[in-house]
Amino acid sequence: MIDHVGILVTDWAKARAFYDAAFAPLGYSMLAEVPEQYTGGVKVGGYGKAKPDFWLTESAETGPGRHYAFQAASQAEVDAFYAAAMANGGTDNGGPGPRPHYHEHYYGAFVLDPDGNNIEAVFHGG
Repeated sequence: MIDHVGILVTDWAKARAFYDAAFAPLGYSMLAEVPEQYTGGVKVGGYGKAKPDFWLTESAETGPGRHYAFQAASQAEVDAFYAAAMANGGTDNGGPGPRPHYHEHYYGAFVLDPDGNNIEAVFHGG
């Protein structure tokens, strides 16, 4: 249903380092950066696997925090996402583990990014 989403970030370099590290275990990387002559001088870039699905836009203000969950292929990927995010400016918002109150086969980890967005990796395995 949703083709792509985006968030605002106040510090492009800090956000880029955080997402580069946190997304690497999930197989996501920066796939596109829009030339600043098309963005009014702000940095804009999109992460994904085959196409940009999650976009960052540089902004002086970010507004209220958001929650985005990204699919992981295993519990090990969730664990690696959490470790990389925490080592690169993330704040714990719920370490890796089962969440049976969500669903019996739900294994996730939650980290606040440098702008306070709740970023999650989740594995729905059995």
